[in-house]
Formats: sequence, C-alpha cells, structure tokens
Amino acid sequence: MRLLHDLKAKLAPAKDKVSHLAHQYEDKVSHGLDKAAKVVDEKTKHKYSDKIQTGTGKAKGAMDRLAHKDSGGATPPPDTPSPPPAS
Repeated sequence: MRLLHDLKAKLAPAKDKVSHLAHQYEDKVSHGLDKAAKVVDEKTKHKYSDKIQTGTGKAKGAMDRLAHKDSGGATPPPDTPSPPPAS
C-alpha cells in the first residue's frame, strides 16, 4: 500500500501539468480529433462512421474531464455525441 501511495504522490505534479496543458490546448485538440475523424471516415468510405463518431465523442469527453479537473468537481458527460464529420 505504501508503494501505491508513494507512486501517486510522485505522479501528482505530472497529472497537474497534463491537466493544465489539456485546458490550455483544449480547442486545438478538439479540432485535431475532428480532423482525424473526418480523414479516417473518408478513408474507410463511411463504413465505420458510427464507431468513429463514438470514439471521437469519448476522446473529447476524456479531454474535457482532464481539462476541467481543477474546476472543483467532475464535469457531467456530454448530453449527445459529437455530430458526424462533414463530408
């Protein structure tokens, strides 16, 4: 148990740094996720659009939780998944 406690204590500064970076670059990461989803959707000829949309929504949700970790509480999950990438 002591090892786990020590590990958490050593990783706390890194977690804070990642949270800060996620908050700082939230828009750029979101844009990158959308762009990547669009490219993959086009390359797969829209065969996996629903799975790509689900994965993109989950990635954005995780990014949102990371970026807003310091706001005092957990952010609620997004009400609806992100819209499919425009073709």
